Amino acid sequence: MKGELLLLSSVIFPFYVVYGCPEKCHCHSSSKAVDCGQQGLVEIPPDLPPQTLTLYLQDNQIHQLPAFAFRSVPQLMTLNLSNNSLSTLAPEAFHGLQQLQVLNLTQNSLHSLENRLFQSLPQLRELDLSSNNISHLPASLGELWENLTVFAAQQNQLQQLDRTLLESMPNVRFLFLKDNLWKCNCHLLGLKLWLEKFIYKGGLMDGVICASPDTWRGKDLLKIPHELYQPCLPPSPDQVSSQGQRPGSAHRDALSLPENHNVGERDPSECGLPPKPRPANLRHAVATVIITGVVCGIVCLMMLAATIYGCAYAAITAQYRGEPLAQTSEPGKMEGKELFASSPA
Repeated sequence: MKGELLLLSSVIFPFYVVYGCPEKCHCHSSSKAVDCGQQGLVEIPPDLPPQTLTLYLQDNQIHQLPAFAFRSVPQLMTLNLSNNSLSTLAPEAFHGLQQLQVLNLTQNSLHSLENRLFQSLPQLRELDLSSNNISHLPASLGELWENLTVFAAQQNQLQQLDRTLLESMPNVRFLFLKDNLWKCNCHLLGLKLWLEKFIYKGGLMDGVICASPDTWRGKDLLKIPHELYQPCLPPSPDQVSSQGQRPGSAHRDALSLPENHNVGERDPSECGLPPKPRPANLRHAVATVIITGVVCGIVCLMMLAATIYGCAYAAITAQYRGEPLAQTSEPGKMEGKELFASSPA
């Protein structure tokens, strides 16, 4: 009987007895979940049970994540860090979480993310970065995310999004990008083309609504024709050298330009769309050329037919007029002969 009780206690209370539970947290042995939400925490609890699969840290005051912040929970599959004060994530903050599938970073104070920040998360399926102050997402946040199906970056400060980042998510099916500061110029054409292909394959998204320039404010990016995008001009050598001396200065200058400036006086570094674009439709041009060629061919054939008809008519007329002359000349000759015959010898 005593042995059975010991066995039962080891099954029901493995977290509490063997590993213990962090202070201010609630551990659930059946689901291997640890709930530390709404506890006023300023850092990750150091004594988390190593068999934890789900960790709730939402609604706290955590400002930063150091490198290897979750080394004590290598089997973690779901991590909720929403509604904290996170502003800094160390490049190796999530290292060691090879099994992580769901990462929630919504409602924080993130302004930017390090390149390849999530490279150690090969099993990631859902990544939510909504409701932050992110103004730029690097082209590579991780390795090729074969398992990622949900990507959310709503309610941020994004003006552009590199197509390379989306191409690293070949199996994504749900994309949430609304409520950003999308600048619908030539730099967003790559995103537009990728989204059209994404929707064609059955993907679902909430829309990309232009915030600037004024011409397209409030318009859906996918409803703007391709022909209205002017190609991006390459930076001049002077601009390249100035950017090399002052990193990020060109980006700040571009942001400082007024939205309603005269598009006719176009700055090479600015790729805004003209307020009254005149698209050059290639299909219409080709159709015009074909129609013009057909009309010209028909006119030439008509002219040739008219020429042939004129020549034939002239020949027939000449032949017709020549036959009476020959006929009238013969009676004259006959009359002459008769007169010659009847004249006295």
